[in-house]
Amino acid sequence: MTFDQTIAGRFARIALGHVSRPFPYFAAHCMLDAEDRPLPQESHPIFYGSFDWHSCVHGYWMLATLTRSFPDLDVQEEIISLFTQSITPQNVETERAYFDTPLRRSFERPYGWGWLLKLVAELHGHPSLSKFADILSPLAEKIASLYKDFLPLAVYPIRVGTHFNSAFSLRLTLDYADTVQDEELGRLARGRAKDWFYDDVACQAWEPCGDEFLSSALMEATLMARVLNVAEFQTWFGRFLPDVKERKPATLFTPAMVSTRSDGKIAHLDGLNLSRVWCWQEILAALKPDQALAAQVEAACKEHLDASLPHIVGDYMGEHWLATFAVMALRGA
Repeated sequence: MTFDQTIAGRFARIALGHVSRPFPYFAAHCMLDAEDRPLPQESHPIFYGSFDWHSCVHGYWMLATLTRSFPDLDVQEEIISLFTQSITPQNVETERAYFDTPLRRSFERPYGWGWLLKLVAELHGHPSLSKFADILSPLAEKIASLYKDFLPLAVYPIRVGTHFNSAFSLRLTLDYADTVQDEELGRLARGRAKDWFYDDVACQAWEPCGDEFLSSALMEATLMARVLNVAEFQTWFGRFLPDVKERKPATLFTPAMVSTRSDGKIAHLDGLNLSRVWCWQEILAALKPDQALAAQVEAACKEHLDASLPHIVGDYMGEHWLATFAVMALRGA
């Protein structure tokens, strides 16, 4: 599939169909008492669609990304209207205030945190949506502050290939920290990444598990490609995956099989296939490998795309989020 304006328009229309769709919705809400039962739109007047908060956030990111890449999209005005109606100072304050309650300070940590920061980074300098970076800044600064409090306490990484993966969120967070020049957040994120992963060797890549949408092995390598300079990363990667030139571990070159797409957890595996493509692309860009390895990786990426791109639309369990991962695979994040 070629990432062109036709495909971008198709993906944009998918997102427009779900970011403002309130139900079904998975509410990860810590109830403080028997009366604390707000509708999603009340707690999250911006990010109440797309089945859950984090999917709605990265749906907005995808729309911003597509309009940057293709400013002549036929739904451009519809996207601008959505941002204008949804992302208002009052709505941002409601979203921000949700994190003030101590029992809710960890809401959407770390996956949703990373995506919100990535959204704001994407909006900075955007040709038609840049003002929304400023409007969203109180929410972004709140999450950045929570991350600064959290990272010194996070002695151990979480390596699962789901929402709790530590490396994925840090990789997105670094885009924000570098864009807005938050030196403290960038320093903490880079330092913690090295603490967690620098000494890892001979990764066995025990994946996929049955509900993963991230490769724990490749996501770690993608983060380290961002944190280390080229020479350091080449040395690190040679220790981390020493047999990669022999296509080992083989699972990293083999698309996950998705037995059903009506089960939301199993449908995650389409996301695994797509996110591996993005990871491999970032790794290759930093690694500058020989042609033989590059050819092997490119062939594996094509197999992963062929396995899951045809299934972006079909069942809402995948449809509410998979287009984002398709954009990451086809365009890069």
